[in-house]
Amino acid sequence: MVSLSLSSACYQIVCLSLSHLQSHHVATTNSLINLYSATILTHKKEESQRKGRCGEGYAMAGNDWINSYLEAILDVGPGLDDAKSSLLLRERGRFSPTRYFVDNVIGFDETDLHRSWVKAQATRSPQERNTRLENMCWRIWNLARQKKQLEGEEAQRMTKRRLERERGRKEAVADMSEDLSEGEKGDTVSDVSVHGDSHRGRLPRISSTDAMEAWANQQKGKKLYLVLISLHGLIRGENMELGRDSDTGGQVKYVVELARALASMPGVYRVDLLTRQVASPEVDCSYGEPTEMLSPHNSDGLTEEIGESSGAYIIRIPFGPKDKYIPKELLWPHIPEFVDGALGHILQMSKVLGEQVGGGRPVWPVAIHGHYADAGDSAALLSGALNVPMLFTGHSLGRDKLEQLLRQGRLSKEEINDTYKIMRRIEAEELTLDASEVVITSTRQEIEEQWRLYNGFDPVLERKLRARIRRNVSCYGRFMPRMVVIPPGMEFNHIIPHDGDMDGEAEGTEDRQASPDPPIWAEIMRFFTNPRKPMILALARPDPKKNLTTLVKAFGECRPLRELANLTLIMGNRDNIDEMSSTSASMLLSIIKMIDKYDLYGQVAYPKHHKQNEVPDIYSLAAKTKGVFINPAFIEPFGLTLIEAAAHGLPMVATKNGGPVDIHRVLDNGLLVDPHDEKSVADALLKLVADKQLWSKCRSNGLRNIHLFSWTEHCKTYLSRIASCKPRQPGWLKNDDDDENSESESPSDSLRDMQDISLNLKFSMDGDKGNVFSSFDSEDRKSKLENAVMSYSKGVVKGEKSDQAKFPALRRRKHIFVVAVDADDIGGLFENVRKIFEAVEKEKSEGSIGFILATSLQMAEIHSFLVSKGLNPSDFDAFICNSGADLYYTSSHSEDNPFVFDLYYHSHIEYRWGGEGLRKTLVRWASSIIDKKAENKKEEHVVTEDEAVSTNYCYAFKVHNPALVPPAKELRKLMRIHALRCHVIYCQNGRKINVIPVLASRSQSLRYLYLRWGMDLSKVVVFIGESGDTDYEGFLGGVHKSVILKGVGNNQLHANRIYPLSDVMPTDNPNVIQTPEVFTSAHIRTSLGKLGVLKE
Repeated sequence: MVSLSLSSACYQIVCLSLSHLQSHHVATTNSLINLYSATILTHKKEESQRKGRCGEGYAMAGNDWINSYLEAILDVGPGLDDAKSSLLLRERGRFSPTRYFVDNVIGFDETDLHRSWVKAQATRSPQERNTRLENMCWRIWNLARQKKQLEGEEAQRMTKRRLERERGRKEAVADMSEDLSEGEKGDTVSDVSVHGDSHRGRLPRISSTDAMEAWANQQKGKKLYLVLISLHGLIRGENMELGRDSDTGGQVKYVVELARALASMPGVYRVDLLTRQVASPEVDCSYGEPTEMLSPHNSDGLTEEIGESSGAYIIRIPFGPKDKYIPKELLWPHIPEFVDGALGHILQMSKVLGEQVGGGRPVWPVAIHGHYADAGDSAALLSGALNVPMLFTGHSLGRDKLEQLLRQGRLSKEEINDTYKIMRRIEAEELTLDASEVVITSTRQEIEEQWRLYNGFDPVLERKLRARIRRNVSCYGRFMPRMVVIPPGMEFNHIIPHDGDMDGEAEGTEDRQASPDPPIWAEIMRFFTNPRKPMILALARPDPKKNLTTLVKAFGECRPLRELANLTLIMGNRDNIDEMSSTSASMLLSIIKMIDKYDLYGQVAYPKHHKQNEVPDIYSLAAKTKGVFINPAFIEPFGLTLIEAAAHGLPMVATKNGGPVDIHRVLDNGLLVDPHDEKSVADALLKLVADKQLWSKCRSNGLRNIHLFSWTEHCKTYLSRIASCKPRQPGWLKNDDDDENSESESPSDSLRDMQDISLNLKFSMDGDKGNVFSSFDSEDRKSKLENAVMSYSKGVVKGEKSDQAKFPALRRRKHIFVVAVDADDIGGLFENVRKIFEAVEKEKSEGSIGFILATSLQMAEIHSFLVSKGLNPSDFDAFICNSGADLYYTSSHSEDNPFVFDLYYHSHIEYRWGGEGLRKTLVRWASSIIDKKAENKKEEHVVTEDEAVSTNYCYAFKVHNPALVPPAKELRKLMRIHALRCHVIYCQNGRKINVIPVLASRSQSLRYLYLRWGMDLSKVVVFIGESGDTDYEGFLGGVHKSVILKGVGNNQLHANRIYPLSDVMPTDNPNVIQTPEVFTSAHIRTSLGKLGVLKE
């Protein structure tokens, strides 16, 4: 028997948690509000009957309200999921609320909650039934408690983020000494300078044939080469398998159509869409083809004369596990391998295009465009390696997804990262903000509500920086990417909207015989008792976010709407519900049960299959019946289906949250609704279906304005944004024309000029700061130096046959060994170098193997190290110094000063380098790190600037107590909040901090050497420890081979990372091998033999 006290307690639980439960399940808000009054009345009735009731009968009557309450909460719940086992709500015949609460309630699951309720409903025993229902009230109370806790945690996160941003903005504005103008003031984010141009406002539109021709004529003569990147999913030009899995969706269609459309524009010669090559038996063999040409669509004669390699192509780069198709979450360890492969393709294609249309000079990509976080990370690395502008489109963003998952409360942050690798994704998106010239979004909502969550983008600070740029005022090293709204395009030429209706078509004419109906029409109309009624069409996955249950409920509860219209739900493809994912299956079962509940048979169609090429026919059928298209999603990032429907002459009803607002503003072809309000949805649909005049007006508006979403419009705006970017390319390509008159000057003459003006640096043994121009006393001598280096380098590139033309020596090596071991001290580094040299002593003496030292040390420190350990500088072909900020080669022309500095390298990596503004901010940060327990003021500063080893492109800081210094991720975050783009590296076991340009690193330097001198990356072997500096992960992947020296390095720097190192560590990689814990030179040679570098 259930006690009165427990029943009363349950009533109190309901009342106290009602407000929280409303926010938990928004679709039942109205039911909960209506139930509240009924709950009070029922409870009063219970109290009034207390004296006349007793025993089991009383318990049952007193708990009737519980069942009603649960029914109100769960009547549109997710449905049953037989894959999960139900909870035991009774223990050995006796229920223990306390034990149940502790053991089972924490970590609730909605699906399990719904199943428990159904089981309770089916229980015959009144006592057991009521016990189960009361148990569920405990679970609901806990749900509310967790909801409140999650809301509190979210509020704390938002408050912390707001305070950090405000403090960073205040400090940034203070650093920019000039007073702000009125144009820079204000805190709103509606300014067009932040969001790009609106459709009806400032976006240039092609409004006539003459204007189009004039614009096309301006582009003639250009031969642009564009590179797009989209890595995950299955991409091909025809018969796209959209919906095959979560990775093969709308983004696949978007990037393919974008590539096609761009290739059809005037001035664009070639577009490459780079993706992953998948040669797996589980997918079609077409995804294993290395190259696929995309057939062009009708472009109204804009396409210029076809060239040998012109057009749009899908280029599939092999990377990751061979013969295996893997989800996007598992691609992260293989990104460096893709970057190396893509770099090789782009370099080769640039040469080919140069021979065809570039007059013999390489045609460099005008921009590299990454789509989604994984491709954005790749595009950033390629942009840095090639020194070309980068664009980015997020499609969906990690921080937004993380916030949503945390609100649900089902998974902890660690569990979310284990499943989605979400922190690696977020860091990739932050890097795209660091590297991108332009970030393209589909809607303003994406900027206002999603991008502003990132450390690297502050709309308010962006507006202030933009105002200073317009006034030609210094931003003191601060940069912010340009956010531009460019809605996705569509190809409309093949669409012919239907003007007739079902009756008119059925009658036909004597002169023209009606064409046969598409097969999909019959597949849909077989569901309907009266197929001639207007069709309400929804096209979406059975996903809770798409809110289809609200649509079905709105349709079912509105009798006038049911009498006037039919409902068609196109919910992907399925063979068997049991084979669907648990979420999709649960949602579909809920919809089917609602159809049964409202007896909608003969009025709702939900076909099992449809082909992608049948979607236009589905739109046409809805238009023929004078129907309406609806998108009821809770939030819709853009809403491409709304544009497709409008092109076929369908008015729309759409959610007021997200992209549909922008689409409606342009097309003015329907109504916006609150997706949580079933009555609002039903009223909007009824209004369009019943009012034929309104329906015709919305249809006409949509057809009249739809050209604003054409691919031509999209690409014109897209190309204009690229044209606004500052052109960038490798420095040695910029001055080829200047070198035509100095062809006779030999590299040896240039080298003598360099020696005469002391290019080879004189390093002191005490480690004084070495500046390449420190010994110069005039700008003329500096200019002479630069010209000498440039002509010398160009002579090498053009293949001079003198002995010096072989410079640098790494060009003639069979293999290059890169020593990137991050030891705790110089002695540890020397010991590892000695073992590696001994392992390949024979090959080293023959000259078939060259060596590169990649380290966080400054050049003067390296020189001191070589001298002190008795090593010859000529043992190394190149030195990557200051964690990748400087690059030197060795030369045999001067024994005293055997180092030659690569002048082009700095111009290659200086993109968005903050200079003095960055240094001042870093110094201020360093002074804020205080040891409060220090005995005197001299010792209280934990971090101090190391001016002796700092260079123009590396600001170095000494760390006196690494335990008191915030982790690298915190300093990186602070710099991004300040709009300072840089690469923060903790090195030498935390005792040193190097801050270098954002796209510079030791691993990127190897790609520079490949680009500059043709050093084959597949012939490179990198020696690293088990751990190292915080840029260590850059060496873990790629086409090069790696030897991991066990026992070398310290994991302390990786203890507090943004994401686990395991998320980017390739597994089962044949190019990676480890030595034993205690190794000798013989072990190293054995490892090299296993890699195929040496004969064992």
